[in-house]
Amino acid sequence: MASSPEAGAARRLPELTNAGLKATASVVACNEFNEPVEGAIAVERALTIYLDKREIVTLMTLGNHPELLILGWLRNQRMIDDIEAIKAIQVDWESEAVAITTRDGIENLEQKLGRKTVTTGCGQGTVFGDLMENIDQISLQQPRLKQSSIYALLNTLNEYNEIYKNAGAVHGCALCSEDNGIEQFIEDVGRHNAVDAIAGHMWLNDTAGKGKLFYTTGRLTSEMVIKVALMEIPVLLSRSGITAMGLEIAKKVGVTLIARAKGRHFLVYHGGELIEFDAMPPPRPQRKSDARADLPITHKT
Repeated sequence: MASSPEAGAARRLPELTNAGLKATASVVACNEFNEPVEGAIAVERALTIYLDKREIVTLMTLGNHPELLILGWLRNQRMIDDIEAIKAIQVDWESEAVAITTRDGIENLEQKLGRKTVTTGCGQGTVFGDLMENIDQISLQQPRLKQSSIYALLNTLNEYNEIYKNAGAVHGCALCSEDNGIEQFIEDVGRHNAVDAIAGHMWLNDTAGKGKLFYTTGRLTSEMVIKVALMEIPVLLSRSGITAMGLEIAKKVGVTLIARAKGRHFLVYHGGELIEFDAMPPPRPQRKSDARADLPITHKT
């Protein structure tokens, strides 16, 4: 985790380019009636990471928040613990590369690069180092959460997803709180790109994860839970499903896990005792099959 600056001391932040690009392109397609249809598609771009002039990996991204993406990638990959150790992040789309310059190099870089985990991530597929490293040291304080707050956030999130609405083919992630609603929303071709970009935003602005909620349109895998735990966010919410390993790690680190959240429906897989059910929907109408099951069984003589 990033070290806390001394009280009153200004942090020495890295020099960043401002190389964000438009996330969609206009195209003309042909529909089932052989009619031309104007629309938009997501633009997928390759961005190769060079760390102190050493090529590390290539990410596939929309390119709309590249500097935040790289900052969050460095943090969530546990390459660098202190943002002040980064001198500059320079994105150059002509060479499809980003140059990261550190002030004093990275300790144990060879060891970190020597161990890789191929993940289920979209846009990314490799985690360097031990995926479970330091997980046992994380123990988050899970807050109480109102059902009405979950519904309010889900309703507000409908106003976002602009790239998905126009072009599809992307995932969205949001940093949220009960008091402030949606604090940051980012879309990218992969859910891990979006979560890393939000991690970068939080790191750059020294935003604490305590008391926050994290929303993603993607599934809740082990890597997603680990990243949210590293960001010290105690509540993870998704419209998609979860994996068994994701649930196991959520229980270990103390992340409230809410999945299949859409409209008035959700499933709490961990932390249900902390939910205040203050806005329960009306009872579901009884189906005919259920009504027949309630009838007494009669036997012919």
